[in-house]
Amino acid sequence: MNDVKPFKTILYATNLGEHMRPVFRQAIHMARTHQAKIIMLHAVAPMGTTGHTVLSLYLPDKPVHDIEQESMEEVIQTMKKRLENYCAEEDDICKAKDELVEDIVVAPGKPGDVIVHYADAHNADLIVIGSHTRMGGDGLLGSAARYVTQHSKVPVLVVPNR
Repeated sequence: MNDVKPFKTILYATNLGEHMRPVFRQAIHMARTHQAKIIMLHAVAPMGTTGHTVLSLYLPDKPVHDIEQESMEEVIQTMKKRLENYCAEEDDICKAKDELVEDIVVAPGKPGDVIVHYADAHNADLIVIGSHTRMGGDGLLGSAARYVTQHSKVPVLVVPNR
């Protein structure tokens, strides 16, 4: 009995770090191999009450919610620009008829929680994530990758990105 289902939706979790290109390259490879679509996801850690207070002190005329929304839109634009750069420098996915990247999403919350929840909510069949956020970590996996591998209901591909 074979319970392995094909990957149709791949969730690529990015922290927008400079060492994420090998992770994205692997997500593209998996999408092409399985004729799947990629959702690019970046989780923005919550600002907290101190951050809200500081913003409201320095920008009293602008609601904090509006600032957060503008920041998320800027991150989406950064992700789109990185995708364009990747296509121009290294790959042809932008010109491909089968456009591999279906959506680019920024969501607020703790990265591990956001990734697992988003995968569940959007029926992802595979999560592709880098092994580390920062280059200096001593552990085998960064905290988000560790959380995702422990809590995901779908397979997780952890790509070394040190």
